[in-house]
Amino acid sequence: MAVPDAQMSLIIDGAPVDVTDHVRRAGRIKHRRGRREGAARVDPSSASFTIESPGGLYSNRNPRSPYFGKLGRNTPSVLTVAGPTYLSLPGAQGDYVSTPDVAALDITGDIDVRLDATLDRWADASPQFEHVDLIAKFSVAAAEKSWLFAIRAGRLFFEWSPTGASTLDATSTEVLPPAARRRAVRVTLDVNNGAGGRAVTFYTAPTMAGPWVQFGAPVVAAGTTSIQAGVFPVRIGDATPLAFGRATGQCHSAEIRNGINGTVVASPNFTAQPPGTTSFADSAGRTWTLNGRTAITDRHTRFHLAVPEWPPSWHVSGHNVTAALTAAGTLRRLGQGRKALDSPLRRRIAAAGPLAYWPMEDQGTAVSAASPIEGVTPMQVTNVDWGADTDLASSAPLPRLITSGVRSTMRGNVPAPAGTLSAYAVNWMYRMDTPPAPMRTFMRVMTSGTVREWHLNWNSATIRILALNADGGTILSADYLAPPEIYGRWMLAEFWVTQAGSAIDWHMGWIDVNRYGWQVDGTIAAATIGRPTAVASPAGGYGAELGGMSMGHVSVWPTPQNTGYYAAYGNGALDAWTREQAGQRVTRLAAEEGLAAPVTGMAALQQRMGPQHPAPLLDLLAECEATDGGVLYEDRGTTALVYRDRASMYNQPPALTVAYGELAPPLAPVDDDALIRNDVTRQRAGGSSARVVVETGPLSVLPPEDGGVGIYDESLTLSMHDDTQPLQIAGWAAHLGTWDEARYPAVTLYLHKHPELIEQVLALDVGDLLRITDLPDFLPPGPADLIVQGYEEEFDVHAWTITVYCTPAGPWRVLQLSAGERSRLATDGATLAAGVTAGATSLSVTSAGNRWVDSATYPSAFPMPIVVGGEEMTVTAITGTSSPQTFTVVRSTNGIVKSHDAGSPVQIAQTNALPL
Repeated sequence: MAVPDAQMSLIIDGAPVDVTDHVRRAGRIKHRRGRREGAARVDPSSASFTIESPGGLYSNRNPRSPYFGKLGRNTPSVLTVAGPTYLSLPGAQGDYVSTPDVAALDITGDIDVRLDATLDRWADASPQFEHVDLIAKFSVAAAEKSWLFAIRAGRLFFEWSPTGASTLDATSTEVLPPAARRRAVRVTLDVNNGAGGRAVTFYTAPTMAGPWVQFGAPVVAAGTTSIQAGVFPVRIGDATPLAFGRATGQCHSAEIRNGINGTVVASPNFTAQPPGTTSFADSAGRTWTLNGRTAITDRHTRFHLAVPEWPPSWHVSGHNVTAALTAAGTLRRLGQGRKALDSPLRRRIAAAGPLAYWPMEDQGTAVSAASPIEGVTPMQVTNVDWGADTDLASSAPLPRLITSGVRSTMRGNVPAPAGTLSAYAVNWMYRMDTPPAPMRTFMRVMTSGTVREWHLNWNSATIRILALNADGGTILSADYLAPPEIYGRWMLAEFWVTQAGSAIDWHMGWIDVNRYGWQVDGTIAAATIGRPTAVASPAGGYGAELGGMSMGHVSVWPTPQNTGYYAAYGNGALDAWTREQAGQRVTRLAAEEGLAAPVTGMAALQQRMGPQHPAPLLDLLAECEATDGGVLYEDRGTTALVYRDRASMYNQPPALTVAYGELAPPLAPVDDDALIRNDVTRQRAGGSSARVVVETGPLSVLPPEDGGVGIYDESLTLSMHDDTQPLQIAGWAAHLGTWDEARYPAVTLYLHKHPELIEQVLALDVGDLLRITDLPDFLPPGPADLIVQGYEEEFDVHAWTITVYCTPAGPWRVLQLSAGERSRLATDGATLAAGVTAGATSLSVTSAGNRWVDSATYPSAFPMPIVVGGEEMTVTAITGTSSPQTFTVVRSTNGIVKSHDAGSPVQIAQTNALPL
């Protein structure tokens, strides 16, 4: 197979058109993605190539071209290369591969299910990926319920039905690490563990070949069990017809065994099938059929970018027509416009389908309140101080009623709905700091029903709901005790009316921005609700007693508590999404703008955000990235964005391991001050700040003559939920900024010379760990672990060069309990009590702080890797329970052979920081 076997396509009229033969071979395809080290944000992905256009074939305005009028701005371009064969799982409903039910698959006792896959996200923090199907023989009908293997909230999950009616389930005791994209997962169910119970055990492995490692503790429960045989097919991908998330990415193989390590009854190996296969028999005799957009393919996408312009050029003779194209990613398009997004309340209410809505966020000398809803006329408003109240975080500034002798008025007409209403609701936001002493109308609702006017009144002591008929007569006057909490804070006032047979039920409620609520309810017999026709102030306007009240976001709904209502108010918009986790905000904001933005990571470990203020979309996304410390980038195979959270980069296994001899020259380590930050301040927007100064160590603020580098300060204001976060975030930034390690900013590979690396490179992505082994003696002893920040690659007919931009991975090794070396922390101030020769196997170590563990008391802590003066050693035993202690060591485990002086620092070989 030629390397890279690149194929270029344009998506024209929704279908891929292969244009590989027209990509000019004299030039190269150049692709750039991610960021270089030190950059705060990724750049938009880009790709440049020249396409030949004989006879103007690729000219959008050439009527002789079959693509006339079809090559508009942002035509998608897709580059794929050849690699290992796999089953593609696009992730849409109906995208699955299946085998029909047969007797061999009707397992009722112990079962063993395995799957080997490279998924885009295993531990996705996006809300829609709370539950993700993997492989199942399971549907909703009693005869179709058998078993289901899935991911739930980042954990492995197994569900089965003993009867076809009720189900039992088990969830792994540990969360899947989000970093590794390829892994094999396995579950076994022991239906009778011999002790009157059942046990579910989960396992993971690098691939189906193993080795299998138990994942968490077995999940044991009382009572034996069995599995309903079921008649539903076994499916992979969209594994059930239920409304769960669907796995996206690649599936390599699967196995189903009757019994734990028992007889294999199904074993599809997709890597062994020819590309293009749509049906095949596996080694166990099961026939598998592809459905939906699933495909067995060996094509791997390197970019999916848009071509924003088609600049033609040609020889003076009129021949040799070409177009030098530069394709770009979604971030480029989003960066073209800088319009600030509307306030959270305005965005959610307007999008949720009200009958009428007036945000009242108008400013200056406005004489009416505009509506963002088509067909709704402006609300007429007089005598208000527009934009005077700025303290509702979920809104742009709102008007305040004037406190002088003039009266403030408002009236908004509600258009007629398409049909007859069975209910309606009127909502608005208000803040009244001082309760009025006399009874006053806060809102008047006019309708076409039996009640022509509702007057919603209250004062410091009483709530009064007043209902008037067409003649102004009183139908209802009901008084209730006024909760004092409805004053002195922003409140959502909500009034609902529902037709209940021949009567109408009404409800008046108040909810503050922390979602605490109060309500009163009642019924009017022999009445119809009609429809709302207008909302207004009292007939004479708001008097002086309500002067100083602020209000806005008046909305009218076709039903109370409907889906649209809850979308607007019930899930965070009231308090501007304060406390929302960074990844959740990324996903939600993107979805509101019609974009996909899945999250790699674990929501529980993400930083919580402060209120969302009006700002351009990219700025709001960058806030999440900066606060949490992750990275937002463009998906390689689609137009989606991806947010990879900070925690997903902790303690990663390498995604690419490459020997020094496989690298293209030069590999140049750098020791400079580009990334040093040793005096770090983080300010919470609208809150407190914290400062962390690193005062010891080689990159501390100490002057060079005292062993430091001087002051490198940095101060940032970030969106944070509370005042506990600035210190933690500043401390993490100072940790990253004072990591003392040589940097390898760029690592270059010639994949046409080393095709054995292609499979790993195809999976390598932003935020992954790259490991370089077998470093020469003139470089610091390895391996060198690096975090991928981005890369550039060039494709020629027979050449594929990739340069990966990196930062040190050392600071991302963090303390992780029960994780071997990751669970170790060194004692403070440990040094050699006496010098040692190059061959000594016993060290005397003194500690300024707590002593080291001794091997008699803590035998499981050994062997233990340490480093002294750059030489790594393995400690096999420590004796003594007071300082100094005696270490028995194996010397020179990293190839360094040297003697050490008394006072030389003694450290754990791989230092583990406390994670943020």
